Amino acid sequence: MAGMGKVFLVGAGPGDPELITVRGLRCLRRADVVIYDRLVSEALLDEVPPGAERIFAGKAPGAHTMSQEEIHALMIDRARAGYTVVRLKGGDPFVFGRGGEEVAACAAAGVPWEVVPGVSSATGVSTRMGIPVTHRGVAGSFAVITGHRADGQDDQNWAALARVDTLVVLMGVKRLPYIVARLIQQGRSPDTPVAIIERGTCPGERVVTGTLADIAVRAAALDIRPPAVILIGDVVRLWEHWKGYLPVQIPFGSHPVPLRG
Repeated sequence: MAGMGKVFLVGAGPGDPELITVRGLRCLRRADVVIYDRLVSEALLDEVPPGAERIFAGKAPGAHTMSQEEIHALMIDRARAGYTVVRLKGGDPFVFGRGGEEVAACAAAGVPWEVVPGVSSATGVSTRMGIPVTHRGVAGSFAVITGHRADGQDDQNWAALARVDTLVVLMGVKRLPYIVARLIQQGRSPDTPVAIIERGTCPGERVVTGTLADIAVRAAALDIRPPAVILIGDVVRLWEHWKGYLPVQIPFGSHPVPLRG
């Protein structure tokens, strides 16, 4: 194949394959090579042309299929061979997805690239559940942090985070007791409501609610596991009032309208 190809960094959304963007779906349908992550729905791979190369590059804590450097090399190699490469990433490529590193690698290698935004789990999971991150008179600010820090470091400004109306924590289940303790230590009330959404927008989704004082115990009792989104703030109380009045929704993963067609 002659000429230079192109790399598309595509956000697959928070889990439900129907939450990918139209642009992202179009990229998948014209891909020659798809390099996909662990949290990408298998249903999206059905949209890839039959002859396309599918490469799994998923990462789990302590278990990486390939290193970040190997992913960079793979994207560059296939693009230089003239292929249209889709790097399919969960959520949005630039929200704790290392998308910036992948763009930097492409740019340094002289490979054309484009980023296709995705619905981040930071907001998409809670929105789909009916929990707003902002609400007039309740929450006028929100912040998103990762609960996972490289080499165990902690460079978060917990004093500032304790004052944010709604705090969204991604990849924070393992360090939940530590996160809760730091927020209380910095003045956040132990009565602050908390919701944890496990496997948001996917089959098997679960929600556990509580307060900063007891959420770690509640989550442990239910064996809540990643992937999960943690929401901390008074907006959770809104959902507690609303959840009995939510309209009946299409079950996650049922796909009554085929993606193709």
